[in-house]
Amino acid sequence: MAGSVPLASNKPSTVRKRVANESVAVKWTLIGAAVLVMLWLIVLPLTIVLAEALKKGWGVYVEAITNPDALSALRLTLLVALITVPLNTIFGVVAAWAITKFKFRGKGILVTLIDLPFAVSPVIGGLIYVLVYGAHGWFGPWLQEHDIKIIFALPGIILATLFVTFPFVARELIPLMEDQGQQEEEAAVTLGARGFRVFWKVTLPNIKWGLLYGIILCNARAMGEFGAVSVVSGHIRGETNTLPLHVEILYNEYQFSASFAVSSLLLLLALVTLLLKNWFTRKSHH
Repeated sequence: MAGSVPLASNKPSTVRKRVANESVAVKWTLIGAAVLVMLWLIVLPLTIVLAEALKKGWGVYVEAITNPDALSALRLTLLVALITVPLNTIFGVVAAWAITKFKFRGKGILVTLIDLPFAVSPVIGGLIYVLVYGAHGWFGPWLQEHDIKIIFALPGIILATLFVTFPFVARELIPLMEDQGQQEEEAAVTLGARGFRVFWKVTLPNIKWGLLYGIILCNARAMGEFGAVSVVSGHIRGETNTLPLHVEILYNEYQFSASFAVSSLLLLLALVTLLLKNWFTRKSHH
């Protein structure tokens, strides 16, 4: 009997050791699988882009990214982002404020409309604007009479980009503001603060990192959007081609090194966006 006590007492520790070993095995298996997927889906394609971009030498690379059409596409991409991101930021803040701080009829419909671009293909979004503002669309004849160009021009590209990017800021702020509640705003109101002052002094400091995070995501999508912009742009060289569209044209013309060189510009913008995103994420957790 005396010898059986240690056996009984050792059994739980044996089980814990086995569970710990299994947990370590499972952990490293999952980590290994994740690393392999990342290498296959992300690291390998990015490496190929850089390798192909520099395949014919630095001179060809510089010539491709300094080509007038490439510079025009870069300027247009940055211009569209410069216009759409602030507009979507304003919309996102206003929508999140209304949804989280007020009760009103149609709130569910507003939330659904905000999520609509996530459910609709960007190509369909671009087609909608063609059907509305195109030459044979609802307002097409009137626009032609007044010499107003929307489709195959900058306004159409901005509208299409606005459509696909407007959920990002709102969707980042809504859950954040719901978690924070209304206690601080109500306290500010009881102390005499009103309207915009409450937002500026109380709400904005609490959501600033989430807001910046949403702006970065919105900017990344605006610069990399292809489907909706492809439908409404008309692919006019030097005028309505953004960087993604310029890459497509170069690739279709078998200018592979040039297309990968221009793609590297988008890659650089994406890496900058990711670095900013990670920095803001760390700041928001402190």
